[in-house]
Amino acid sequence: MKFERFKFDRSAQSFDLGGLVRAFSYALDLTEGQPAGHSVRSCWIGMHVGEALGLSQTELVDLQYTLLLKDLGCSSNAARICELYDADDRAFKNGFKTAGTSLAATLLFVTRASAPGQHFRRRAATIGNILRNGVAIADEMILSRCTRGADIARTLRFSDTVQCGIYHLDEHWDGSGRPGHLKGQAIPLFARIALLAQIADVFHTHAGREAAIAEVRRRSGTWLDPMLVDAFLSATRRDAFWRGLTCPMIESRLGAMVQTGEILSVDDDYLDDIAAAFGQVIDAKSPYTANHSSRVGSLAVRLAEAMDMPASRRRGLFRAAVLHDVGKLGVSNSVLDKPGPLNDREWKEMRGHASHTLEILDRIGPLHEMATIAAAHHERLDGRGYPFGLTQDSIRRETRIITVCDFFDALTSDRPYRAALPPKEALNIMRESVGSAIDGDCFDALAHFAG
Repeated sequence: MKFERFKFDRSAQSFDLGGLVRAFSYALDLTEGQPAGHSVRSCWIGMHVGEALGLSQTELVDLQYTLLLKDLGCSSNAARICELYDADDRAFKNGFKTAGTSLAATLLFVTRASAPGQHFRRRAATIGNILRNGVAIADEMILSRCTRGADIARTLRFSDTVQCGIYHLDEHWDGSGRPGHLKGQAIPLFARIALLAQIADVFHTHAGREAAIAEVRRRSGTWLDPMLVDAFLSATRRDAFWRGLTCPMIESRLGAMVQTGEILSVDDDYLDDIAAAFGQVIDAKSPYTANHSSRVGSLAVRLAEAMDMPASRRRGLFRAAVLHDVGKLGVSNSVLDKPGPLNDREWKEMRGHASHTLEILDRIGPLHEMATIAAAHHERLDGRGYPFGLTQDSIRRETRIITVCDFFDALTSDRPYRAALPPKEALNIMRESVGSAIDGDCFDALAHFAG
């Protein structure tokens, strides 16, 4: 079922765009294998560099979005990393960022991190493939990530400056980076700042203040612009910089840094577009979930209309349905794309995605009410679902609709362990779960136009 652009009644509500992006950025931290708040902390670091450079308030606003959304395309290479390196994509990404910059350090990391725990022959085959095709593989994955990130930023109506900053994040000052092998001042300023900020936060989180300073200094003139390194070092001499970096109120402090006297507002239509864009980020995580979020969103609205749900509730339902799997950004592709049964550890990780969904959406003010609705899409009427173990009386109508739509779309789509089923066969399977796992009224409404 193709995604449809629904026309909801426009309301008078408006929301702070900066606050929304800061909240959504936590989803990007999940898929990069970084501790929660990485994007926000990188933003704090980069904004202080921007202030030291004397950037205008308008430039600082765009810099904020570049820093928060620098990893917007990162889910697009997760499955490829898992396949090529035979490893947990999130753990691999996390480790790679602290592996060092020399060829020897890179090779040592790849050798250790590829096919961990596997038989020698399997490890040798994996490493051999990487050594033969390593450059082409890296080019492919970085280009995919950069292109995807810039494309989504364009969809979200961010400026060319923001798009270019995201696209060129992995360029290096000495020309050794990607995707364009740009050098020096040819690299967009915001991309240069974002790379520095990312490195500083990764090493600060990994080993503390002195490690962050030392690593930034070490990469000056190779990966990093020496002028920006000087600006960073100037900022780090102030205790307020470090206090802010670890402050629980860091998001509020960031908001104050870019306050221009007029909050950049988001109306309901734009919020729908932001939700749909992050649905694309979710679906890019696995080749088996392409367009799953948009299909579930479209199907949920059709089902709600058929069940005479008021339009005011359908809008929130659409957002919750599109974002119901945002927590899967925190699940390794070795689990998501496994062609066989999951073991106990893998099931625990997979089931954890519902709790991740709650944690992410609960941060987003306009979606706060929808957080529990979306996160509960694996609950069952008989109380045997997860993550809350809700019983029938506690499961809202919106959640029941999302559950039915998610179930149907999963059955009628290709999965690692089976091909897509025809709609009638899917409905026959679902019918067996009516009354125990799924709501009968929702199922009847689905069967009416899907069978």
